[in-house]
Amino acid sequence: MRQLDIADLPRVEDLYQVTERPEDQGPDPIDIAVGHRIRVRRKWLGISQSALADHLGVSFQQVQKYERGANRVSASMLVKIAQKLDTTVAELVGETAGPEGDESLFEKLAVPGAVQLLDAFASVQQPSLRTAILNLTRSLIEESDVAPAAKRAR
Repeated sequence: MRQLDIADLPRVEDLYQVTERPEDQGPDPIDIAVGHRIRVRRKWLGISQSALADHLGVSFQQVQKYERGANRVSASMLVKIAQKLDTTVAELVGETAGPEGDESLFEKLAVPGAVQLLDAFASVQQPSLRTAILNLTRSLIEESDVAPAAKRAR
């Protein structure tokens, strides 16, 4: 199984152009990108939001806000987070050189449950069982796409 490397996530400068942003436009793209990196790394290591919060001396709700990009992470807090997550600040802010990859893959990994699903799928040893899981997932997705369309047609 290929291990997730936080350096594979999109670089900050790829996500953001420096421009004036009105206060009411929501979270800054940089804050969102940093939050996603924190979340993916935390989940990959199996650390709960509460455990990270305890280490940082904040509430788990504050960690949730950091991970969503709703609250900015200060430099000192970023250093503490990097220490707990056994990584560097540079990796959390996307400043390390890494292999170019499919940026959408890492956005998908930031979806709640994605890392756990990938971990569970990777633990399946039988190729035929993995294929069956993929087919079941695809059929469930198709079914959920058809159901709303059928309701609209009525």
